[in-house]
Amino acid sequence: MEPVLLFGSILIFAGVIASKVSFKTGIPVLIIFLGIGVLAGSEGLLGIPFNDPYLTRWIGTMALAIILFSGGLDTRMESVRTVKWQGLLLSTLGVVVSTATVGFLLYLFLGFTLLEGLLIGSIVSSTDAAAVFSILRSRKAGLKGNLRPLLELESGSNDPMAYFLTITFVFLNLNPAEPGVSIAVIFLRQMLVGALAGAIMGKAMIFLINRVKLEYEGLYPVLSFALMFFTYSLTDFFQGNGFLAVYLAGLILGNNSFIHKKTVMKFYDGVAWMSQISMFIILGLLVFPSRVVPVMGTGLQVAAVLIFFARPLSVFISLAFSKFSIKQKIFISWVGLRGAVPIVFATIPMVYGVEESDLIFNLVFFVVLASVALQGTTITLAARFLGVEDKEAVPGDYPLEKEIVDQAKKDLFEVVIEPDCRSANKTIIDLDFPSTAFIILIKRNDQLITPNGGTELKPGDRLWIIAESEKDFTKVLTCIGVEKATSGMLKL
Repeated sequence: MEPVLLFGSILIFAGVIASKVSFKTGIPVLIIFLGIGVLAGSEGLLGIPFNDPYLTRWIGTMALAIILFSGGLDTRMESVRTVKWQGLLLSTLGVVVSTATVGFLLYLFLGFTLLEGLLIGSIVSSTDAAAVFSILRSRKAGLKGNLRPLLELESGSNDPMAYFLTITFVFLNLNPAEPGVSIAVIFLRQMLVGALAGAIMGKAMIFLINRVKLEYEGLYPVLSFALMFFTYSLTDFFQGNGFLAVYLAGLILGNNSFIHKKTVMKFYDGVAWMSQISMFIILGLLVFPSRVVPVMGTGLQVAAVLIFFARPLSVFISLAFSKFSIKQKIFISWVGLRGAVPIVFATIPMVYGVEESDLIFNLVFFVVLASVALQGTTITLAARFLGVEDKEAVPGDYPLEKEIVDQAKKDLFEVVIEPDCRSANKTIIDLDFPSTAFIILIKRNDQLITPNGGTELKPGDRLWIIAESEKDFTKVLTCIGVEKATSGMLKL
């Protein structure tokens, strides 16, 4: 056990330091993390023996669930609402078109069977927006218009579809005579159960977190963590899509008010990074360079099919009736980077014993490297060339902190809680407080209180509040139950 902890801590430490190198140099962090794993693996410098696709899949699945839940928490519905249909089309129809295109071209020109080609196409159909934004952030560049929310929504919601197609084509490779009707039934069940479970558990999380009244603030992230894994496992038990369920649950939770929200969000920011580093390094450990080199030629061809044919075709078909310009669609096509998810999905054929599963895994690994190396290093150049770069909108700001900074530029108001106020003796979370307003500080007698959702307002409390607009502040007064407020600094 001690050697495992020793080497594990060293590799994670190397991954953290590597992220700083990536930020400074602009080298995609995915390549660095995977490289650390490969160098530490059986054929690397450390020679750590590791060849367990079962354990890799288990760790990858858990890490992916955490990353999707965290992605849902961070996604602001206000920003994605204008592109929700385009994003959903990209994450469903776009994944199907990409899978079919890769599958048929590999069947026609590269000697794969049709089912093998479709399996490879489904595995590499998932995109990774985190890689895109980490590269843009390192170059201090952003994207104009609705490109960022579209890419965020697509990448957060296309993993469930890619997972379903991967499982489907694994099954068909093992049972080629299975009728298509049963596949359609499985698809409907997976998506409906996943969506229903995600919606129910998202609401249940809000209720439980706001009502459980834990004694320690640090237990709230632990509670949400347990509920997240409960959502995934329960959905999977009822044969639904667990990835879809955790993403929707995170989306619902993140777009509602709950106690210690900032603490929970910060927790998942760190845990998601931990999951990504661990997942990338373990996937790197599973790779044997001697097995990847012989498939490099075929891998380049598969990568070319994906990057230059399948991805653009899926984008232009999915966004055919959208208002995105030709240049924007070309950019969306180019930034369809592949991340760790395809490599995790590539372990599924190995677990189920699909013929040529080792070849498929090594091909997918090389395709991901080629995608990140080619597309990842040219993102800012492509954005600048196509006129979609916005240097003022640097991605990566932490959403809650950015909201507070933006709000602080507005007017400050003082509100006094009278004994007959409807908010007296109620917790802040029970007041349906507007998300565009914040209670910065409470003065109670001679005590200054930094409030959270569980703070109970008492008669005589003086609240220091900021709101985005006059309309929002009117909502604040209504939910608190007072008629007027005093503009200016809080009287201490």
